[in-house]
Amino acid sequence: MTVCSDTVAPAEATAVSIYQAIGGRAAVTAAVDGLYERIIADPVVGRFFPQGVAPKHRAYFITLFGEALGGPERYRGPDLVKAHSGLGITDDDFDRTAGHLVATLDSLGVPGHLADQIVGIVAGLRPAVVTA
Repeated sequence: MTVCSDTVAPAEATAVSIYQAIGGRAAVTAAVDGLYERIIADPVVGRFFPQGVAPKHRAYFITLFGEALGGPERYRGPDLVKAHSGLGITDDDFDRTAGHLVATLDSLGVPGHLADQIVGIVAGLRPAVVTA
């Protein structure tokens, strides 16, 4: 057998973003929709959406979530601190919503190690969202 010395070695594996690992935009959209279903059905945190989720708000969150998970989206919506100021969102509300996120990701079959990473990323939004 002859080995050619000018054979190129395989490229090193490229890191896969969480966005790619969970299935891209379709998975992010499913996660956002599932999360909002749970939030709206919850008597505690559902109060923040008395008329449901507006399409524009949903689109903003899909974009924000996609970008945060390493996708190509770029959030250009309202400033998160300003958008949440005056809503009285507490740490308990945030934690309750995070629990809904975990349940949503589980229902979509997202592996636990990826769900943990996603929740960690979302936890970084706490200072912008918790206003009470």
